[in-house]
Amino acid sequence: MENWARGDAYEFYIGRWSRRVAPEFLTWLAAPPGARWLDCGCGTGALSATILRTADPASVVGVDPSEGFLERARTEIGDRRIRFEQGDARTLPVEDDSVDVTVSGLVLNFVPEPPKAAAEIARVTRSGGLAGAYVWDYAEGMQLIRYFFDAAIALDPAVEELDEGRRFPVCRPDGLEKLWREAGFTGTEVRAIEIPTVFTDFDDYWNPFLGGQGPAPTYAVSLPEDRREALREELRRRLPVEPDGSIHLTARAWAVRGVSP
Repeated sequence: MENWARGDAYEFYIGRWSRRVAPEFLTWLAAPPGARWLDCGCGTGALSATILRTADPASVVGVDPSEGFLERARTEIGDRRIRFEQGDARTLPVEDDSVDVTVSGLVLNFVPEPPKAAAEIARVTRSGGLAGAYVWDYAEGMQLIRYFFDAAIALDPAVEELDEGRRFPVCRPDGLEKLWREAGFTGTEVRAIEIPTVFTDFDDYWNPFLGGQGPAPTYAVSLPEDRREALREELRRRLPVEPDGSIHLTARAWAVRGVSP
């Protein structure tokens, strides 16, 4: 079972990188100022905080099923324009046509039924409003996780069933565009957003996997000590380590936007 409960561990693992994607996504989305926003699957608040800082919203509602993530978001974001609510992406606790812009960052692939989440986003976004989302390219471009699963599969081929690149079709541009189009959004567009992910040394890369937040870390902490050490050493062998010990990778996300029907 994948664990998504502790906001601090998530920040150490993925949150620090997701905060770098949000500004590029919002610039591309180009929403007008003074809009009412909904952040579906807001997590620890990376995207919500960027909306408040750069998009001049009238209001923002952040919805997430994890109370641990929401607690972190409430602690870190004190802006009076935002409120956080616990809820499921498939049954958003928001009225029909009640927001101007709905966004979702790095979450739709983890929703058990992505089409239901997309339909909910269409339901709550007013006609003519904007809807956008982005997900990591687990199949190829999210290198820090791609290296992990390639190493894990080399040691145990059965791990292929856990590989996020295989499990999540919406992490590819065609799958993401299809999700938006079938939800009824018009003028859909998809683009790649790529950021550098630089680790100071091997431990800076490895230690976040020991926090147990997400599929890869959940797998890592489930291993007995000898197998976890074998995975650690296989990763050390595969990763491109610079002479100073740093590791320079990239993380690619696919983003989609469209107009609500």
